[in-house]
Amino acid sequence: MTAEALRGPWYRQVSRRQWKSLFAAWIGYLLDGFDFVLITLVLTEIADEFDVSAASAASLVSGAFITRWLGGALLGAMGDRYGRKPAMIASILLYSLGTFACGFAWNYFSLFAARLLIGMGMAGEYSASATYALESWPAPLRNRASGFLISGYAGGTILAAELYKWVVPAWGWRWMFYIGVLPVFVALWVRRALPEAGDWREEVAASGAARPNPFRPLFTGRLGYLNAALAVAASAALFCVFTPLGAGWRWPLSLLAAGALLAFAAQLGGRRGWLLYVALMCTVFCAFLYSWPIQALLPTYLKTELGYAPSEVTDAMFYAGFGTMAGCWLAGFAGDRFGTRRAYAYTLLASLCFVFPVFAVRDTLVGLGVLLFCLLALSQGISGILPKYIASHFPTESRAASLGFVYNTGALGGAVAPVLGAHLAEGMPLGQALAVLTSGLTLVVIVLVGADVPRRLGRLVDPELTGDHLLRDRPLPADTPG
Repeated sequence: MTAEALRGPWYRQVSRRQWKSLFAAWIGYLLDGFDFVLITLVLTEIADEFDVSAASAASLVSGAFITRWLGGALLGAMGDRYGRKPAMIASILLYSLGTFACGFAWNYFSLFAARLLIGMGMAGEYSASATYALESWPAPLRNRASGFLISGYAGGTILAAELYKWVVPAWGWRWMFYIGVLPVFVALWVRRALPEAGDWREEVAASGAARPNPFRPLFTGRLGYLNAALAVAASAALFCVFTPLGAGWRWPLSLLAAGALLAFAAQLGGRRGWLLYVALMCTVFCAFLYSWPIQALLPTYLKTELGYAPSEVTDAMFYAGFGTMAGCWLAGFAGDRFGTRRAYAYTLLASLCFVFPVFAVRDTLVGLGVLLFCLLALSQGISGILPKYIASHFPTESRAASLGFVYNTGALGGAVAPVLGAHLAEGMPLGQALAVLTSGLTLVVIVLVGADVPRRLGRLVDPELTGDHLLRDRPLPADTPG
């Protein structure tokens, strides 16, 4: 990379190899978004075929969240120990296999089980691809890398919505899941010749020291068997909480799962970092609670309350998905220009102007589409820099595992959100329930991120807690011919 390029436009500061790395990670996120949101588009069809309530159908969305903490932890640890690339490939294989299995489901529980596999793969995709993309790009442009990367997820939702109007009316909902396995070959082809992430290659692979094992403290020594039992108990408890098996025991089971996950966070963070881990988990939990009611139940709202046909649902979801994608791109530029936290907080504050108007529009698809575009660009699009925000708290040698565990444990908010939205809708219109959840939790996240609450709390037990680990610059690798 020449000195002239470094002084030129930002895109000239990124080498061809770094663009290729980002594109490969982006493809993985595109497929991830496609596979993950299929269930939201066909909830009403599934509820009719399996004769389940709206709340039970919504819990199928939750199914992919309850294994995310485990998938993020295991595949994140794999990324720290063996490299980001192997973890990326393992992740996409997991969620593609889970998607294919959904098409063969014979009842509610078999479909729920397939969603568990999707959740593990998606969690690994987030931790591995996010760290890979961030560590491959120049430090001053890593908000941009984060925003570009997460826009792939929104692109996947658009692709899924476009297929929905053609596939489901003609062939039924199962074919959406059969098709969901095909693009995996594209991602594997793109990723096969990629270089390893720069930060990991320079700080871990080339160091000559023993490869990190972030979870050694959990499963070795005197606490190893206890933690293994806790992991099983947490997984079983979460499964029961979000299925009819836990009826009457949901609060005790929820407390058991929360206690086990907090115990893991405290051990992973150690004496000086446990509070930072817990605070970040709570921040992500609230972020999913404000964002996933709309992401999970918007198609159901359009079909049940507004009476939209499949083609109209596709049009509305196109506005929403493209708004999210555009918002992710803009979030990356805003984060690099104004700082991650400031961009995050002010963008979320602006999104509140559109929450209630979205659910007030009923007679015009175009008007609803424009409002959805604006709302999703601001409220969902800003999540494009969430990987940068979280990863900045952790050093390279433990970044993938820490990001994977913290983010995907907090993502349980996405499991709670659709079920909570469906239950609230039993006492009020679904649109009103979605608006109340979104606006209230958005305000909480504004405070947590804008006031830098996780880092401030972390410094109560670790006064030497450093700033942004991702702002450390390093020499840019030269382009290779071809």
